[in-house]
Amino acid sequence: MELKTGLRGTAFLKVEENDLSVAFNSGEVPVLATPRVVALIEEATLDAISGSLEKNKTTVGMRVRIDHLTPISLGGSITAHAILEQVDGRRLTFSATVETEKGKLLVANATITRVIVDTEEFLSSVKP
Repeated sequence: MELKTGLRGTAFLKVEENDLSVAFNSGEVPVLATPRVVALIEEATLDAISGSLEKNKTTVGMRVRIDHLTPISLGGSITAHAILEQVDGRRLTFSATVETEKGKLLVANATITRVIVDTEEFLSSVKP
């Protein structure tokens, strides 16, 4: 499979206790945590490019720009959608949205940049 713009991915989440801002220490109210929304969007970006990279390659997160617009409570269900918008050398830029079930409400929108790396080289450069 070729890495090209237009690739799409999705990720789903039913909000549980460990997804709440109080569990992430990112807020004091029991609603879906912004860091968990970011993780869901990153999951959708990975789904978009699944099977498109060489065997020894992976991507790592570089930049996240997000607007978290709507609070979601425990038990809510959301879906993240990511689209590969730009391939610039090793940099991949995605647009993403997060919606409630059946797209009734926009929860977040974002731009995510990931960078293609050689897995072994990357791991060897990681510092403790």
